[in-house]
Amino acid sequence: MQDLAAYGGLFLAALVAATILPAQSEAVLAGLLLGGEHPAALLVLVASLGNIAGSAINWWLGRSLERFKGRRWFPVSTAALARAQGWFGRIGLWSLLLAWVPVVGDPLTVVAGVMRVPFWRFLLLVSLGKAGRYSLLAWAVSGFA
Repeated sequence: MQDLAAYGGLFLAALVAATILPAQSEAVLAGLLLGGEHPAALLVLVASLGNIAGSAINWWLGRSLERFKGRRWFPVSTAALARAQGWFGRIGLWSLLLAWVPVVGDPLTVVAGVMRVPFWRFLLLVSLGKAGRYSLLAWAVSGFA
């Protein structure tokens, strides 16, 4: 039961961290790694899957978002949305490898949805970046512990 709570908590922290809500999945992962009770590879997998799922939710929101453009309650101005689309159009798909970067990564996944990036391409690039980040973190924590 304790394992389920650890893995479930890590998954949830990673999922929330991939949204615009503040969360520290890296701290949760590092804490579990330092505890030494769980295999590092499984922890990296769970964190990656949670973070990727959060990004997929962002992509879906982006796909659904544009139909509400122009409404008074819409959270982004038309000009800001156009700037984001222009930026993404110039930088391109490969920018999704940086979806893990704080501050810019989460909005990037939303813009990818708005730009109608095919989900399989989105998923591949975001997965590579996020799994790579958690793997590097696990290696660093394990190497310094």
